[in-house]
Parts: sequence; structure tokens; C-alpha cells
Amino acid sequence: MASAYGNPEVLSVIDVAVPEPGPGQVRIAVRAAGVNPFDHKMYNGTFGTDPAKLPMRLGAEAAGVVTAVGAHATGPAGPVAVGDEVIAYRAPGAYAAELVVPASSVVPKPAALSWEQAGGLMVVGVTAAHVLEAIGLRKDESVLIHGAAGGVGLMAVQLAVASGATVVGTASPGKHDLLRELGAVPIAYGPGLADRVRAAAPEGVHAAADLVGTDEAVDVSVELVADRSRIATIAGFARGAQAGIKLLGGGPGADPGTDIRAAARLRLTEAAEAGRLNVLIAGSYPLHEAAAAHRQVMTGRTSGKIVLVP
Repeated sequence: MASAYGNPEVLSVIDVAVPEPGPGQVRIAVRAAGVNPFDHKMYNGTFGTDPAKLPMRLGAEAAGVVTAVGAHATGPAGPVAVGDEVIAYRAPGAYAAELVVPASSVVPKPAALSWEQAGGLMVVGVTAAHVLEAIGLRKDESVLIHGAAGGVGLMAVQLAVASGATVVGTASPGKHDLLRELGAVPIAYGPGLADRVRAAAPEGVHAAADLVGTDEAVDVSVELVADRSRIATIAGFARGAQAGIKLLGGGPGADPGTDIRAAARLRLTEAAEAGRLNVLIAGSYPLHEAAAAHRQVMTGRTSGKIVLVP
């Protein structure tokens, strides 16, 4: 929980009473909660510093075991029962040992995933699914993914490759082997990027996804993709708005894709259960070390997800 606005030092663990679930709700014993860049932006001033919002619970996704259910507790996959292993998203306040959420937020946990993987699947997964749908990616097309080795990027690469697309992904050279293993063509960002993309995709690039928010990512995408409606960003909102490309997510003027993201949840769990989708974990921290987890995410250099384990 954030007790003030500022740096990760304002985070602490406190004890609060967990209510019984009401009608249409379930209570979950959390086994893992995903950490996302949005979480630290909640208290670092990015979205303002309204004191009325303090103290502030953090987190949006978790995996765990259902310990109690209210009346008519039915999720997207059907009725939810005590003992079910589930993933919860959207799950405000997911940094917790126990959590009460609407049953509509709960989907079955794939047995193929560990608790840590399950806890880190949804935010990056639904974001990647939203991006690929927004740019209209189709089989046999080529897509440029900026930030391909990040949390969302790794999901987008896997989903795009599974759809039959050719993926060119930017990343630092140390992450290129990982991208090759996932079926992408890796290239380094930096000066000369557009020429490297042309060499990697000689028949052209049909669509592009900016997952890092740099001017380079937006500018190169606009240079290489003829149709700007097939370029999207989840981070470069100011430059993206100037360039006339799609803005997705929680930024100013962005499309949150609420329905698209909700519909993607069961597709993601089904793909993970079938072994077609892997969640790479970059680090796991105890709940009381949330500040350290946030510092790692804030470096912007992690490959995969950071999770908290109560």
C-alpha cells in the first residue's frame, strides 16, 4: 500500500480486515500478484497527487485459491466454487494476501502455469491481444514490435507468431536469443533502425506496435508502415497523437479496449493450458519487498514479468 506520493519507499504492508464476499463476489487467497509499470505510476505523481486517494492499494492482477463465494458467483467460465484455482483480473488491490473481487473478474488458472506465471499473465496478455487486434494483424503479414523483450512484448511476439505473422522485434542484443526462440526476427534499436527493419522484412512491414514509448519507435513505424491506422502505441501518447496513430491503454486520449481485453482472458488461459503461450518470469519478491520489485520494474530492463508472492 502507498501511504504517500513519491518513490517506492512510500510502500508498506499493513493489516486490514478482509470482508466476506457479497452477492456475485468471491474471496481469494492470493498466491502471486503481477507487478506492472502502471502500478508505480499510481503513486509517483503521474496521475496527480490527490491526498484523498491515500492510502492507496495497488495491483490489478492475481492468482490464487477461492476461499469463499457469495450468492450467484459466476465468472466468464461458469460458476465459481470454494477450492477453485483462479486468475483474477481486473483485481484492484491485488497486492494482498487475501482479496475480494467480483466473480466476473475470475477465470480458471491453467494447470500448465505456476502460480507466479498465472499471477503475471493477464495484464501483459490482454494488452498484447488488444494491440494486435487494434492494428488488424493477419496471417502472412509482417509486424514490427518495438520493445519485443518486455512483458507485453513477449506476449505480443508469441500471439503474433501463433497467428501466422512474421515478427520483427526490437530489443537489446543480449535478448535476441530469447526472441529467436519465440519465433521472432530480433534487431537492435538505435541509429539505422529503419534500414535494419527493411533488411529483416524485405517485403515490407504491414503493421507496427510501439510498446516502449520512444520517439524512435513512433517515427520508424510511421516511416515504414503506409497505413497509420495500423500503428499503435501503449506508451508514446504525446508523440503518437502528433503522428496520428492509435493510442491504446490508460493514457490521455487512449482507447482502453475494455471489452476486447475482457474477451481475451479465456483465449489466453486456453492458449497457456495448451502450451502455446508461456509467461516468462524475470523475478519474484515477497509481498513485503514490493518496493524492491518496483525498483526493478522502473529500470525498464526486465525481460518478462515481476511478481509478488504473499
